[in-house]
Amino acid sequence: MSELIHHIKETVAFIRQHYKHDSEVGVVLGSGLGHFTEELSVEKEISYNEIPHFPVSTVEGHKGKLVFGKLGNKNVVVMAGRFHYYEGYSIQDVVYPIRVMKYLGIKTLILSNAAGGVNPSYNVGDLMIIKDHISQFSINPLIGKNENELGTRFPDMSEPYKKDLIAKAKKIAAGLHINVQEGVYLSVTGPTFETRAEYKMIHVLGADAVGMSTVPEVIVAVHMNIPVFAMSVITDIGIREEENVITHEEVLEAAAAAEPKMTTIVKHLVMEL
Repeated sequence: MSELIHHIKETVAFIRQHYKHDSEVGVVLGSGLGHFTEELSVEKEISYNEIPHFPVSTVEGHKGKLVFGKLGNKNVVVMAGRFHYYEGYSIQDVVYPIRVMKYLGIKTLILSNAAGGVNPSYNVGDLMIIKDHISQFSINPLIGKNENELGTRFPDMSEPYKKDLIAKAKKIAAGLHINVQEGVYLSVTGPTFETRAEYKMIHVLGADAVGMSTVPEVIVAVHMNIPVFAMSVITDIGIREEENVITHEEVLEAAAAAEPKMTTIVKHLVMEL
């Protein structure tokens, strides 16, 4: 047994001591879903710093705990706070919780994030369903020896975000009269916001939004054959007026304003799975 698999099984064994049920859906609360746990019938919370081999979240707006509970008739495990490569973690630390979720039984993974809009038709506060991504500007978490117990050496990435989940979410949004965009997300390492030249390049490459998370987690989920749905809240506009400067505080403010809409869509999506 490899060290990684051994660590995963130790982590899962610890969690099982505190919560014995399998979870059907895993949810990663990035910006835009911070209060999603309020929709759950919470059964157990475990702080990251208590869990063997788990990193600890350091970013403002991220709580740092696993939350277990029910939404409708679904058992859900929620990451209230995610890890980012720019915090200084290894890419293996960033994706470790997704691998643990697989061993906790999840059949679907849902992620949210804050992103900068590079599509000129987007506005601050828009919600964007991610239909595809560009990952060349972030670190691939599958580099290194392949863990055959987790998945194949060369996973197919032709449909990283499941079309049936996207269709369900669009139908839910339409029924709730919530406007959603659908676009391509490009991931970077951060933590700097992009230069004006970089924003232009990202737009030319075919992306609609850019962010500092999500794609590594999606790659390992696909590697482990977990269907994925992801959504961004557009918290700033990349191609912008010359004097406009982006701050993390503005990103958090825009995410908070859009949060009720994203939470509602994801809640209904989980209940329809």
